[in-house]
Amino acid sequence: MAEKTVNQLNPDLRRLYSKATEAAQRDNDDYATTLFCQILDKEPGLFECRQALRMVQAKKSAGASSGFFKKMMSSAGSSPQIGKAKLALSRNPEEAMAIVEQVLNHDSNNSFAHRIIVDAATALEMPKTAVLSMEILVRNSPKDKSLVIEFANLAAQTGLEAKMAEKYLNELIRSSPYDPDMLQAQKNLSAHRTLDEGGYAALEGGQGSYRDILRNKEEATSIEQEKRVQKTEDVATRLIGEYEGRLANEPDNLKMMRSLAELYTQKNEFAKALELYERVKQSEMAGDASLDRAISETTVRQFDHQISQLNPFDADHADRVAQIQTEKSAFQLAECQKRVEKYPTDLAIRFELGQLCFQAGKIGEAIAEFQKAQQNPHKRIAAMSFLAQCFAKRGMNDSAVRTLQNAIKEKPAFDEEKKDLIYNLGCVFEKMGKKAEAIEQFLIIYESDVTYRDVSAKVDAHYASQ
Repeated sequence: MAEKTVNQLNPDLRRLYSKATEAAQRDNDDYATTLFCQILDKEPGLFECRQALRMVQAKKSAGASSGFFKKMMSSAGSSPQIGKAKLALSRNPEEAMAIVEQVLNHDSNNSFAHRIIVDAATALEMPKTAVLSMEILVRNSPKDKSLVIEFANLAAQTGLEAKMAEKYLNELIRSSPYDPDMLQAQKNLSAHRTLDEGGYAALEGGQGSYRDILRNKEEATSIEQEKRVQKTEDVATRLIGEYEGRLANEPDNLKMMRSLAELYTQKNEFAKALELYERVKQSEMAGDASLDRAISETTVRQFDHQISQLNPFDADHADRVAQIQTEKSAFQLAECQKRVEKYPTDLAIRFELGQLCFQAGKIGEAIAEFQKAQQNPHKRIAAMSFLAQCFAKRGMNDSAVRTLQNAIKEKPAFDEEKKDLIYNLGCVFEKMGKKAEAIEQFLIIYESDVTYRDVSAKVDAHYASQ
């Protein structure tokens, strides 16, 4: 459903919208609310109307009593409507939106209602409406990482409220500068803003061209080539030569240093890349979390490159690979531990450290980190999955079963992550000799995805044995 403007309404609804707007201007909020809701019942995609309704709702809530008793009564009164809207959401998103608007008429900041608006608007392909409620959700819970990332991703996709999303995201990144999910969201949002501010958004409508946007043909060629996901060798070489020349004339251009370091990394010239990164690190950008991550990722790629250069026919090939892998793991573990010490409350880094400990066979240390990481809502299910694997490795199968069962209960969507939890639960039951319980788990997956891992073979073997 495409969102509409007032000019697209029929004459009767336009007149009704004018009456509602006049009522709002005269502070006749109850009448204005009634009229706005009537219009939205007929045209749910009329964004200007919903935006005006939000302003009236906020004014009414601000003027209402904020006492504890009133808040309790409001919450209690809206609960049945929220439940009703949730039931309507999948079959009739328009109805769900109409129901929760009645909740918002009395409680304009109700997060449960705004969550339903976001989900319904997304289903109806009404991005402006979704962003309007998403901004309120984030304003209510500015420290909820998953919400802020969702807001940033929605802003990047739609081009709406990008600056506001960036503000909330940057505030969170200051407290958790190494969180990979937030850094990726920041990268996506920054890319959108660069394209939008540079005039690239006009291209989507068939207006203008890259050549019109950029200063000259040479610069256009450079940027087009640089934006390719995989640069060819000749393009990378040309860009390196160009950047080196510009850096000679602009020795303090830190952005140029980082771009050149990325190109050196692509060309497997890791020493030059790391040298440039260190030069940047000595500057005022020394506290940039993304810089430390770039250095770490470059070093890891250097280890991988060393392995790729070994002759597989050498007698000591396996030993050499094992040695480099050990050095790589040690580096990753030590580097992550430093970040945990620097940012002890960043649960995303705790999760990363838990994974590295698990891979290194340090199960006790991994358990401690995953137990802390599961307090992060965005990492909770994954942390519980790893915890169960840790328990299983220690022979604590009952604990593994309980942890997996709890994770499965908390995971409503039947996606790849839930399949993985169910599969692991079946494997633990197998290990415990509980064949009936194990096959029950494998059948859950088999009935919806027969190609998942080896569930088909497990199920076939079970029935063949009977």
